[in-house]
Amino acid sequence: VQLQASGGGLVQSGTSLRLSCTVSGRTLHGYHVGWFRQAPGKECEFVATLKWSGGATSSADSVKGRWTISRDISKNTVYLQMNGLKAEDTAVYYCAAAYGAIVTTRTRADVYRFWGQGTLVTVSS
Repeated sequence: VQLQASGGGLVQSGTSLRLSCTVSGRTLHGYHVGWFRQAPGKECEFVATLKWSGGATSSADSVKGRWTISRDISKNTVYLQMNGLKAEDTAVYYCAAAYGAIVTTRTRADVYRFWGQGTLVTVSS
C-alpha cells in the first residue's frame, strides 16, 4: 500500500485547508485510513480515521466540530477538511493505513502499518 499526502501550506488562523491522501497498491476493503500529526518537539498525535468499508469515522476531541474526514471511493482518496485552523494545529500531517483495526485500536499509531510522506501545515496567528 502506498499513500501520497498533499494539500498542506501556510495559512492564517481561522481559515481552512483540505488535505488529500491518495492510496494505491491494493484494495482498501478492511482498511482504516487515518490522519496523524506531529508538531515540533511533540509526539505523533491521532487526528482522525475512516473505515474504508462503510465510512465510519472517528476524530480526536481537539478537532471535533472543526474538521471532517471523508473519502472518494472512485479516486481512492481520503480527505481531511480542516476548518477554523489554529496556531496549535501547526504540524506535519501524515496519512496512514491500517488493516484490521477495530474501534479500540483505530486511534493508535502503532496499528497503522503503511504511512505517507507527510505534508506540512503551518498556521500563523
